[in-house]
Amino acid sequence: MRHGPGWFLALSAYWFATSFKWFLVLLVLLPAKVAEVSPPEEKASRLGFLFGLGAVMAILGPPLMGYLSDRLGRRRPFLLWGSLLTALTLWLLVHAPSYGALLGAYLLLQLADDLATGPYSALIPDLVPRGERGQASGYMGALQVLGQVLGGAVGFGLSLAPQAYLAALVNLLGAALSLPLVPERLPQASPRPFLAAVAAPWRDRDFLLVYLTRFLVMLGFYLAQTYLQYFLADVVGVFTALGRVLTEEPFQAVALLGLLISLGAALASVPAGRASDRLGRKPLIYLSGAGLGLLMPFVLLFPRYEVLLALSLFFGLFYGVYLAVDWALVSDVLKDPRAHATDMGLWQTSIVVPQVLAGAFGRPLDLLNAREPGLGYWVLFLLAGTFFLLGAFLVAGIRRSR
Repeated sequence: MRHGPGWFLALSAYWFATSFKWFLVLLVLLPAKVAEVSPPEEKASRLGFLFGLGAVMAILGPPLMGYLSDRLGRRRPFLLWGSLLTALTLWLLVHAPSYGALLGAYLLLQLADDLATGPYSALIPDLVPRGERGQASGYMGALQVLGQVLGGAVGFGLSLAPQAYLAALVNLLGAALSLPLVPERLPQASPRPFLAAVAAPWRDRDFLLVYLTRFLVMLGFYLAQTYLQYFLADVVGVFTALGRVLTEEPFQAVALLGLLISLGAALASVPAGRASDRLGRKPLIYLSGAGLGLLMPFVLLFPRYEVLLALSLFFGLFYGVYLAVDWALVSDVLKDPRAHATDMGLWQTSIVVPQVLAGAFGRPLDLLNAREPGLGYWVLFLLAGTFFLLGAFLVAGIRRSR
């Protein structure tokens, strides 16, 4: 029996909630709370410390929780208790009276998120037939992007406490929609010890190529995204379209570009996912990587805001194609059904590590720009384009997916 849109939307409902939550926490709630409970001269370093700890937990947590889920042969309790704990920790975070309390609440939030999403990430390979995984991945990508769009609207329109309460409510609703689809028990639990379970995927050539593909594409994405606001301020300068000044603030200018990227990605995700079920995953990955990579030189050659507005929409369309296919691609190559959550937890680190590496590029960017104005941005965007191209065409060597 083929599944309909309602089933796919319910399956990925918790991804919508997770995307919405992290958009608000990382971009709005956490920076605001750190500033509230810290001396002004220490707020940036304290925020950076929290982000660093969060990155470490995001690397270690999903594989560990995924392994526990595989070992016990159960998914549902992890999603249930992880979602409940997430709602509680959002309340603790927004009401933290000190930096120590904020640190504890944030670490508990990371733990709760890993508890839920580590096992939850296995549901597409667990439940979706190979011929429908593109659709499932497409709906998932669209919901993740729409969660970010809603997060931007809420972050702009509500004060801190209502933002946290709404994120907690959306989190619970998302879990309530996804939980009925989660089987109570898996057909077979994994007998492997932890170290053997996390080592096994790295000996699989296809898994390694899928990991590297996503790692490189996301490294290109985060290099371009992290420093885009500085590029607008230092190089573009004037934010006009059709002869009208849209804003004078770089942070508002970058927010508008981000909105267009998100809208483009949301439009492309579901059609691209369906197309990958018919045509194969690789052609769509080639298309997205080539499109993203070839857009980067245009950012440098035409640094005008009205051009960047159009490029952002195209960037979003190509990025949406990638989001629609990458989850289906990794689902196709997993070898052991008893280790789906462990393997997917490991694969998810291919997002976190590129964020850390992109953050480390800040110092070289400053040094290159000091040597020659704008040089750092040329290196930055050309590197990003190269990573997009390399990441996309690595999938040529994958054998268990077409």
